[in-house]
Amino acid sequence: MAQFDARDLLSCYARGVFPMADAREDDRVFLIDPERRGVIPLDGFHVSHRLARTVRGEPFEIRADTAFRTVVQACAASGPGRSETWINHPIEDLYVRLHELGFAHSLECWRDEELVGGLYGVSLQGAFFGESMFSRRRDASKVALIHLVARLLAGGYRLLDAQFMTDHLTQFGAVEISRLDYHRRLALALSAEGDFQRAGALGGAAALQVISQAS
Repeated sequence: MAQFDARDLLSCYARGVFPMADAREDDRVFLIDPERRGVIPLDGFHVSHRLARTVRGEPFEIRADTAFRTVVQACAASGPGRSETWINHPIEDLYVRLHELGFAHSLECWRDEELVGGLYGVSLQGAFFGESMFSRRRDASKVALIHLVARLLAGGYRLLDAQFMTDHLTQFGAVEISRLDYHRRLALALSAEGDFQRAGALGGAAALQVISQAS
């Protein structure tokens, strides 16, 4: 992977392929294009009543792109139920470089100047490829995801790629689709022009309103 740089990685995303590794301390990187893909329909995103109350209460300060590498490292850290990670050091460096080029972003939950949750992903045209999230306070990663979806909707995105289905994502309306269907949706998203910064900072109520208007 010595000659594989961030621009090469961006080309992989345009083809529907993304990187993974077996362990944090294993420098080998491989590319995969799974037969089944998890996506979160932006026009069918579901927020439970409990989570909506939490978001309206604004328990966290939401920031974008103020601590990108720290978010990636937090996502890579081991924790309860997760002793290993697919984010190794070469992958971390590739995403940081994509961030420097303006193609990768983080959404962060802060409380009392402490980073307590967040997520990051890759933005390409009208597609956003969600990579990983972490939470150190209850609901922090979920709140970050809700703000991400509102930002993507406001920015004109067409696709939110979740890569793999998890029980955690099903509560938000995530679905699993075939590789063929995914590549069709990706092509449509790449023909659109998404703007991650268009919405700017959204309060909790405003984020929920954007989502409700799209549903």
